[in-house]
Amino acid sequence: MIIILTLLYGTTAFAERLSVSVDVANIRSGPGSKGYDILWKAERYYPIDVFEKKGLWYHFRDFEGDKGWIHKSLVGSIPSVITKREKCNVRSGPGAGSQYDVMFSIEKGVPFKALKRKGDWIHVQHADGDKGWIHKSLIW
Repeated sequence: MIIILTLLYGTTAFAERLSVSVDVANIRSGPGSKGYDILWKAERYYPIDVFEKKGLWYHFRDFEGDKGWIHKSLVGSIPSVITKREKCNVRSGPGAGSQYDVMFSIEKGVPFKALKRKGDWIHVQHADGDKGWIHKSLIW
């Protein structure tokens, strides 16, 4: 049983959480820029879980379980989160209701730098500078 669990969960148990540290990074189908397609582009603060390293390339899984490769020079140890729901309210403070206004709403897949935590709320900053508070249930 332990061997099966290790095989099923071993790669995620040792995953390293990193984030995109440049404005836009190409996510590739393999560990290299030549001969590997660009699968998608990720913006600054996009969080990834690295489960394999091959030379200067990191193989990772994202918040939707999608896999890709990224060059190590494009990522760093920046605390970050990404929205996982279709509509997420970003508030003026760490709470819901009339006490804290909704500053703006965002869609699924928007990454933020995590600045600090207060209970179940995370103070976040987008790459464009916008800041606010978001509930932990809305992010990965």
